[in-house]
Amino acid sequence: MFVDKAKIKIKAGDGGDGAVSFHREKYVAAGGPDGGDGGRGGDIIFQADDNFSTLIDFRYKRKYVAEKGQNGSSRNCTGKSAEPLIIKVPRGTLIREANTGRIMADMSTDEPKILAKGGMGGKGNSNFATPTRQIPRFAKPGYQGEEFEVTLELKLLADVGLVGFPNVGKSTLISVVSAAKPKIANYHFTTLTPVLGVVKADEEKSFVMADIPGLIEGAGDGIGLGHEFLRHVERCRLIVHVVDVSGIEGRDPKDDFRIINQELAKFDEQLAKRPQIVAANKSDMATEEQIADFRSFIEKQGIPFFCISAATTQGTKELVKKITEILDTLPPIKEYEPEPIPQAELDDMAGAGKKFEITIEDGIYYIDASWIQPIMRTVDPDDYSSLQYFQRVLINSGMIAKLEEMGIQEGDTVDIDGFEFDFVY
Repeated sequence: MFVDKAKIKIKAGDGGDGAVSFHREKYVAAGGPDGGDGGRGGDIIFQADDNFSTLIDFRYKRKYVAEKGQNGSSRNCTGKSAEPLIIKVPRGTLIREANTGRIMADMSTDEPKILAKGGMGGKGNSNFATPTRQIPRFAKPGYQGEEFEVTLELKLLADVGLVGFPNVGKSTLISVVSAAKPKIANYHFTTLTPVLGVVKADEEKSFVMADIPGLIEGAGDGIGLGHEFLRHVERCRLIVHVVDVSGIEGRDPKDDFRIINQELAKFDEQLAKRPQIVAANKSDMATEEQIADFRSFIEKQGIPFFCISAATTQGTKELVKKITEILDTLPPIKEYEPEPIPQAELDDMAGAGKKFEITIEDGIYYIDASWIQPIMRTVDPDDYSSLQYFQRVLINSGMIAKLEEMGIQEGDTVDIDGFEFDFVY
């Protein structure tokens, strides 16, 4: 089963928590804090792998989570950082952020790409010791790893794309000029899988050809399977337009040529402007008048024309030679550059970490702030320095100012995620 689109969730590992620990050793009267830092969470890394040709595996597993970093421990021991989670995808896979459509990576090379970074480990209490705060009883939790919902879209890496109506001989042509062996029969419908073949032009030159199935009238609007496969033409440097010049299927080759180009333009205007060669196939079943009329129609548009018969290999060598000559003049296969996060979104993300809401119910001030929950886990209500640290967080985030603006009085109760305390000026 050929699957070329998938949506998955990826979550990098959270950082390990810093440790609260004090050095205790016989004959050492004041060992001091020795809580170590937490380890870094595992990254999510994507890697292109030529052993994969479809995204079908991502139909069955849709969530990928890297391991959390190890927590810090006593004796200033830093927790072990987690190993990265490597996700292998077919070469040519384009990865986009699902919510925005932003391109995050193009897996066209062997270079691995980090898509989600693991969270940094939290600081142990040994980092917070000062001359005036010699026994800090708090540490910092690990930072959360990045999390994204992404779409995977396979766009085949091919130099040449074969396009045309079903049953015009595209599969036969690629089987003749390359080692690809697609299933060939006199179907009046399209095959269901794009086929790649390596065409060896001479001892030192070769190129990749792709048979793109599914193109019928209306394909650019999503009719039939054409829209599903048109994305595979986007990277092709050259389009070979295969047309049944014999008209044996009851269609006019001129209309076929116009319709397919219209569908390419509907999908992407740049595709219609891509260099083209017309291969007039099944010429062994066409009359000289049919061939001459179609040749004149194509050459008037300045498009190279080749008369071939894929079934008998007539004219295929000349076609391959011309394709090679044109490819030598064209830029390399298109690669998509990662798109940066828009500045407006960066501003929102920066502010999102400090967002909070305060509501009043029965005289209690309830503060809702998801980002403060990890900090709450490190607060020791019985330790003065720990409470001082917590107070600074409330002040720096603007919570205290908001409470005062809402008219809170000394002695009123504040509730943060179930942790209640009396407000004191």
